[in-house]
Amino acid sequence: MLKDKVALVTGAGRGIGKEIALTLAKNGATVIVNYNGSKESADKVVEEIQANGGNAEAVQCNISDYKASEEFIKNVLAKYKKVDILVNNAGVTRDNLIMRMSEEDYDMVLDTNLKGAFNMIKHLSRSFLKQKSGKIINISSVSGVLGNAGQANYSASKAGLIGLTKSVAREMASRGICVNAVAPGFIDTDMTRALSDDAKESLNKMIPMGRTGNTKEVADLVLFLAGSGSDYITGQVIGVDGGMS
Repeated sequence: MLKDKVALVTGAGRGIGKEIALTLAKNGATVIVNYNGSKESADKVVEEIQANGGNAEAVQCNISDYKASEEFIKNVLAKYKKVDILVNNAGVTRDNLIMRMSEEDYDMVLDTNLKGAFNMIKHLSRSFLKQKSGKIINISSVSGVLGNAGQANYSASKAGLIGLTKSVAREMASRGICVNAVAPGFIDTDMTRALSDDAKESLNKMIPMGRTGNTKEVADLVLFLAGSGSDYITGQVIGVDGGMS
């Protein structure tokens, strides 16, 4: 399905990013597994892909750093000649009520979740436009659609990703490049497993389908958006949230 395609997935060492990397590789793509601090986790993702006959490489980059991102993309293009699929998945949380939220925690979340995606798209834009093809998939969140108490920074970053998605989709549509956002809801990951049982129970009550989603359900949607079946879909925000939004 994705034979001869090169995919770059940011924050791909664990959770949703890991599942996306594995899924794209399983379907034929060569996957660049980006990580910032979790080298061991990223290497394990690459090993798993290679053990299943796929191609992958782990590459470190703090994507919130504009210059580091520029160098990262330059090196990727020098080695692979192109990127066909960009998945902006990297994200962090620093939850707190806004009256208690520090400027540092606000800036860190916006820099990683939103500016990081800008950096990747910005530095790859010339390559995408030149090849007149490509799929950009931004991982937003149901929190960016609905808002969430205690997550003003996270919700703002994920809502910003939706605006970024829609604007870039309009800019690049005439060159055949599709730009879409995926908005996961309550997904079973290391991050959500750390929540108390009471918190999980109250969250599940908010989900019409009554259950937590899994990373495969998010990755399968990303796979569809990365493939040729989505060639006439752009500027959309698609929820994987069991009906929450």
